[in-house]
Order: sequence, then structure tokens, then C-alpha cells
Amino acid sequence: MISAHNLTRRFGDFTAVDNLSFEIPKGAICAFMGHNGAGKSTTVNMLTGLLAPTSGDVTVAGLSVTTGGLELKRKIGVLPANLGLFDDLTVEEHLTLTGDVYGLQRDVTRSRSAQLLRVLDLEHGRGVFANQCSSGMRKKTALAMALIHNPPVLFLDEPFEAIDPMSSRTISELLSKVAERGTTVFLTSHILSAIERMASHFMVIRSGRIVWSATAAELTRPLEEMYFELIGYPPVEDLEWLGASSL
Repeated sequence: MISAHNLTRRFGDFTAVDNLSFEIPKGAICAFMGHNGAGKSTTVNMLTGLLAPTSGDVTVAGLSVTTGGLELKRKIGVLPANLGLFDDLTVEEHLTLTGDVYGLQRDVTRSRSAQLLRVLDLEHGRGVFANQCSSGMRKKTALAMALIHNPPVLFLDEPFEAIDPMSSRTISELLSKVAERGTTVFLTSHILSAIERMASHFMVIRSGRIVWSATAAELTRPLEEMYFELIGYPPVEDLEWLGASSL
């Protein structure tokens, strides 16, 4: 469902993504992991057509990302890093606008909006303007926008960031259910415990290159343990002055 071949992106002399190749099958949930600056967001931006690769190619749902145009856009749902919200629209207005963009009939948009608002615990905030929403509400609004047109492929950048534990569990279960029905999910996340429970495929990127790829069946140790072995354990330095108050 997602196929990348020799995907590369350079910014001047800096190579942000270096020759990535991978295949993600239909109905998989792929967790794409790595430290900040490793190349995750750049990769997602190329997979969704927001950023042209320097070289290499990508197909999503059988369509080339570079030539798929509007047909491709209708087949993907994207939760971007910047969320893409409008400050002067309410939560519900964002869903109405998204339904119009994707050509949904108004009654379908209203029905799906009501369900998404309920499931994502946004009903109480449906009339709140985006610039007055909490970080969690903004994240869930953007996720609802990615889901409302029922795309066969989802690209989600940090869907669990700023999300409370109850909503995090709800989102995990929701994504697991849509994957069981054939939707392919490609997500980035630093919340290793959440993605270990739900992902069927794992990839780790380091300095623009994939350093590990495995399926859930091949995971023989806790994900956090394997992740730090690949990325490296953070240095620990004791700040002797911190906590040593003279009061």
C-alpha cells in the first residue's frame, strides 16, 4: 500500500533522508521512530506529497506521489506536525469544511462529525474556536479531520503527543480497528509504550537512514530496550547545584 524506493532528500549539502526503501502492506500499522532531527517528518512530508524528493520515488495506494494529484489526496488522511488548523474556525466547523473539501454530502459529514466528536471526547468543545482549544483538543480535531473522509491510508505525525491517557487508549483502539478493516496507518511517535501495543511493523531511522525494520512477530524484547540499543542511551550528567537549595 506504501512503497518507497531509494527515497532521498537533500537541503543544500545536508542529506536529511538518505536512500530509504521499504514496503508497507495494506492493513498494517507502521510505527516510524527516531530521535528529533533523524528525518521522520521529512520522510512523512515526502510520502504525502508535501515535499518533493531529491531522488527516488513513492507510490501510495497504487498512485505515484509526484503525479497522483487530487486522486491521491482523496485516498490519504494526514495529521501533520503543524496540525493545519484555522484559529477563527470552531472544532465542528473544521470537520464541516473538511467534509466539503472531500466532496462528502452534508448529511454524511454531519453524521460522521457527530460520531468523531463523541468518540474523541470533543462534544463539549464542538463550538470552541481553535485558538481557544487546549493542545489535546487541537490534536484530536486535526485527527478527526484526517479520518472523516475514510481514507485507505493514514499518515499521522505524533498522534499521541499532548493527549491524555484515556484519549490515547481510545485512539489506539480506533486505529487498530480501522487497520483490521484494511486501512494502512503510517505514524511517527515517541510514545513507545503506545505503539508497541498496536503496531504491526516497526522502523527506526537514524541520521536519515533506516537502521532497523521488523514486524511485531519479530520483536523478541521490549521495544524500548531495542530502541535505545539502536539509538544510544542518553548521557546522564548530575547537575550538583540543582536541588541543593540553601533555603
